[in-house]
Amino acid sequence: MRKMLFFTVLAPLWVFSQNTISVHINNVESNEGQIKVAIYDSDDSFLSFEQVYRGSNVKAQKGQVILRMENIPSGEYALAVFHDENGNGKLDTNWLGIPKERVAFSHGKMKTFGPPKYKECAFKVTADHEISIDL
Repeated sequence: MRKMLFFTVLAPLWVFSQNTISVHINNVESNEGQIKVAIYDSDDSFLSFEQVYRGSNVKAQKGQVILRMENIPSGEYALAVFHDENGNGKLDTNWLGIPKERVAFSHGKMKTFGPPKYKECAFKVTADHEISIDL
């Protein structure tokens, strides 16, 4: 009887459990603007502004800010972070497309000729997860 209760009531809750990703963003240079975080869940969508799985922001604070993203299903994700210092809601770039605002990624680093790939930044979430990112 207990096994039947587990499989009919509790198992579906476990399968759809939601997690919190706590993102610690270090080296924020000023209190101006917002720190924006985008979560991507696939290589195809990575770094596409139109295909962000989930996004959030927090007021910039010199030094470190912590942003919590809740209700994230278990899976593989990659993060992109930028400091929208002028508060215009977008990542400012020069005429070559190189960011003028500070950008960082989960695990991966900006390369000489562009951003890292999804697989370089990806991490697994199976429970609440903390990650530290240096801007």
